[in-house]
Amino acid sequence: MATARRKPTTRRRKPVKRTSQVRKPRATTRGQKLATWAATKIGEASEKHTSTVMSRKDAAILRMTHEGCARCKGNGQIFTKGKDGSFTGSKPCPAKPTRAKAGRMRVAIAARFGSDKRTGLVGWTCPCGSKEKPRFRDAREATKALRTHERKKHGGKSVGGAWYGQVPEGATEVTDQKKPAPKKKAAAQNGPTVASRTVRAPTSPHDPNDPTQEHRRGPVNPDPSVRNPHSGLTDTEWVAQGCDRPLEKGGCPECRSTTFLPVVNANAKTDYDRQIFIRCTSCVAGRVTA
Repeated sequence: MATARRKPTTRRRKPVKRTSQVRKPRATTRGQKLATWAATKIGEASEKHTSTVMSRKDAAILRMTHEGCARCKGNGQIFTKGKDGSFTGSKPCPAKPTRAKAGRMRVAIAARFGSDKRTGLVGWTCPCGSKEKPRFRDAREATKALRTHERKKHGGKSVGGAWYGQVPEGATEVTDQKKPAPKKKAAAQNGPTVASRTVRAPTSPHDPNDPTQEHRRGPVNPDPSVRNPHSGLTDTEWVAQGCDRPLEKGGCPECRSTTFLPVVNANAKTDYDRQIFIRCTSCVAGRVTA
């Protein structure tokens, strides 16, 4: 009697690795190779164009929402320069937008037509003659594209390439200009003096044994050129603050319609109580205030 043959054990099959990318059809003829190459180039150009148009739209939105902004000159972002005049970077405008919305049709037109469509964008140029018109949103993306060019054409070594930004017409200064510091000094010279705004104000109760009033134990420094440790201003700068505020029509020339005056307390025993504010008696006299 014949014995039944034993069934061999099934081998464990390894899991098939799934490809994440779509496999390109293998071209056999010269025509198929040419068609595959053309399709690849067209796809890359279309992707680049779409990215450029989106960057132009973003820049157009910033220009429209920051129209008339004194900080960025209507550009929406600030291009900074080094001491040698070369561009060093870009950053968003910290000022509040002047407009809340930008029309969709206006944005589309500004991103596709006119000489201002590349304003607010960044491009790069290379000494070898290669360059790219402004199409990047910031200097970081433009620098990345420049490094890619250097890696492909110059073996990864820099040959002195740089990037540049396009600003609106009439905006000659693209650096971030802060308010000049000497403005306070000029106001202090033309404003009131310390002697005219020194008052005999009562000192607030001070208990030297109270640990919570440690910050008020410092004695008054008689030198007027020393800055107060609590306000960071000298007595001259303290009484002159607010003098550059525009005077409203019919407003009080003393307090500039703020109803408060910065004065120096002659009875102060500590630095904390020396520079104080008092109510302006010129404009609040005879008026009930909270």
